[in-house]
Amino acid sequence: MTGALITLVFVAAVLFLAYRRLSLLAFTATFTALLIAYTVLGASGAPAGAWKGFLWLLLAGLWLLNVRTLRKAIITRPFMKAYLKLLPAMSQTEREALEAGTVWWDGELFTGAPSWSKLLSARAPQLTAEEQAFLDGPCEELCRMVDDWAITHQLGDMPPHVWDYLKSRGFFAMIIPKRYGGLEFSAYAHSCVLAKLASRSATCASTVAVPNSLGPAELLNHYGTEAQKDHYLPRLARGEEVPCFALTGPRAGSDAASIPDTGIVCRGMWQGREIVGIRLNFTKRYITLAPIATVIGLAFRMFDPERLLGERADIGITCALIPRDTPGIGIGRRHFPINIPFQNGPVEGHDVFVPLDYIIGGPRMAGAGWRMLVEQLSVGRCISLPSNATGGAKGAVWATGAYARIRRQFNMPVGRFEGVEAVLARMVGLTYTMDAARSVTAGAIDGGEKPSVPSAMLKYHVTEMGRQVANDAMDVHGGKGICLGPHNYLARGYESVPIAITVEGANLLTRNLIIFGQGAVRCHPFVLREMTAARDPDRARGVDEFDRALFGHIGFTISNAVRSLVMALTHARFTRAPVSGATARYFQHIVRFSASFAFTVDVAMLTLGGYLKKKESLSARLGDVLSAMYLASMVLKHHDNQGRPEEDLPIVEWACRNLLYHAQEQLHGFLRNFPNRLLAGVMRAVVFPRGRAYSAPSDRLGRKVAELVTRSGDSRERLCQHVYWTLEPGNPLGLLEEALRLAEALEPLEKRIRVEGVKTGRITALDLPGQIEQALALGIVSQTEAASLRDYDRKVMSLVQVDDFAPHELGAQAREERAPHPEADARPQGAARETDTRATVRAV
Repeated sequence: MTGALITLVFVAAVLFLAYRRLSLLAFTATFTALLIAYTVLGASGAPAGAWKGFLWLLLAGLWLLNVRTLRKAIITRPFMKAYLKLLPAMSQTEREALEAGTVWWDGELFTGAPSWSKLLSARAPQLTAEEQAFLDGPCEELCRMVDDWAITHQLGDMPPHVWDYLKSRGFFAMIIPKRYGGLEFSAYAHSCVLAKLASRSATCASTVAVPNSLGPAELLNHYGTEAQKDHYLPRLARGEEVPCFALTGPRAGSDAASIPDTGIVCRGMWQGREIVGIRLNFTKRYITLAPIATVIGLAFRMFDPERLLGERADIGITCALIPRDTPGIGIGRRHFPINIPFQNGPVEGHDVFVPLDYIIGGPRMAGAGWRMLVEQLSVGRCISLPSNATGGAKGAVWATGAYARIRRQFNMPVGRFEGVEAVLARMVGLTYTMDAARSVTAGAIDGGEKPSVPSAMLKYHVTEMGRQVANDAMDVHGGKGICLGPHNYLARGYESVPIAITVEGANLLTRNLIIFGQGAVRCHPFVLREMTAARDPDRARGVDEFDRALFGHIGFTISNAVRSLVMALTHARFTRAPVSGATARYFQHIVRFSASFAFTVDVAMLTLGGYLKKKESLSARLGDVLSAMYLASMVLKHHDNQGRPEEDLPIVEWACRNLLYHAQEQLHGFLRNFPNRLLAGVMRAVVFPRGRAYSAPSDRLGRKVAELVTRSGDSRERLCQHVYWTLEPGNPLGLLEEALRLAEALEPLEKRIRVEGVKTGRITALDLPGQIEQALALGIVSQTEAASLRDYDRKVMSLVQVDDFAPHELGAQAREERAPHPEADARPQGAARETDTRATVRAV
């Protein structure tokens, strides 16, 4: 019995050493001391002797591995030779994509032991006084000016006074430095502006997002010549120039690196003299702002067949700025993206001759276009689409929470039905997750990061969550949500969701190829080092660095296997957490899943190699696990940034449980479909020794979460911060909030009518107006109380009203015949809509 106990203690001590991730030399020295003690104190006899003999042989091997010269000769060099044969070739565009941006918290999650101080010590994003004033002033005024029904149905565009306001107030200049006349906002402020606009109008938000994202201004900021900056940036800031950026074409969509559009270096005439320039031929589509753009950012593949610039014939992808009026350009026609009429259309060019100075950055940047694009995409993709999706989701939650409270069915608010509570809880939890990812990642960008892998995570997951929130909002609203008209505040946002899903890298591609495919190489602490060392032309240096990376990698994998097993067995209860209290367990669970993920990734990459890239379903599941851990980390950091309000804890718990349950299920799906079934069993024993023990959010928790948005309060306002809910005619979000607060204030009166009148049979009316009159006659309510109830009922019925039209008022031809006259663009800002929709349509 004593011998067995000593053996158990010895094994536990060795596992502890592996868990603590000691260096090879430190592990070997400590293992030597433990083995000596075990040999002296442990059990005797033939089986024990054989076991100890094996351990001494193992120790001898460990000491030999510490002799680097011997190790490199026997192990590293042969392994590196075989590794090079398996290593797939990497194109220049792939290399530039991998090297773009920085590794931030995503890299920590690949370690199996993330350092929480790196995340929690980051400064919480905050708006400056100037940025807050812009949100409270021009941004608020723009939301007041926008009439989404007129834009989307009657005009097919924003009216001239809105365009003028956008240009004159700097909405297109948020990323342009102040020295050029721009606003020079932080990434966080930029994101908050877009979120607010998206809560009001998808068309307006998309229009503002594009000039402030990947486009001419951003590229000029970072790569333009001084002459280009001095010419274009002030004009862009003032709105004198409207930019677009043409990348996607009919033959190259998500595979942007394969664009067939060409620019041939040749001699030609320019302004009366012969110069060396570029003759462009291109066909682009889906280009936002193209129909009204005055300057076109263009990506094309540049060739120099006559070697006029040097020895290279294929120079590579290049970016240039082309004025709209350059001969040979065809522009002006529009696409109609799923009934959301933001300016978007095709651009074509045939034999367009321009000087070399039109290249962004001048001739020295010829061929650097792909690097320019992927570097800036790592920032822009973190802001534009996630911010717009989050703003739309916030608006939907704000509206749906209030609607679920004021809309009654079966004599109770629909928000109190369990099925609706579950939907509301999901909407709230997902929106909180979206906002956390948006704000914390924007703060990281302001701190100097260019998070390329998180940008892909946010692009995919935040837009997909936005799709779920939009679907849920429509489900709760029912018929109110599907009938288009001036009273519908959901449908256009619902229609716009697939646009965000599709642009800037289709979500299917982003999930299946980019998140894990890029993350596995870019974020892993050893893989990129091994690849770089193996390809090093200096053979001796390459072998030396490969040796360090390889044995670091082996120890890393063994440590993560032990950490995964121990934390899975203990449910991570003894893992160190950076905080105490209600959220501590979620920090522990993320560390546990990080270790399991890192171990699984290493086994998969070792056994499948480059084939893992082709197994898209497997790599997509690993990407989902990485994303779930990242998003859960963002939720915890966001809660910390807000001062850890206790009232929000149910939302934080729902969000973390939802994400970590998803991580568990995706790991399970990965193991279930792993082609090597023996290894899959071994991995399952290490990752899930107790089975899948993590549970999804409970119904009880969901009820608590739903209650936070079906009543007014700080949690509701924090969750939907920056939503345009100013109380004024024509703003349904403000009117819904007013009705919600009235419902809370008047609930005791409604209860008195039910208890003292309806249940006793003294009141027989079936509708609320009739019940109010009978209650007044019976003395159950006073005149003042009856007036308040009538006013509330009128407001509710106005909000639940849907629109109807005469047959001749519908259809594109009908809209053409009744095109708006000039007065339509000059109507007073914030003017109330007429309650009779048919009269409104006829008037316009």
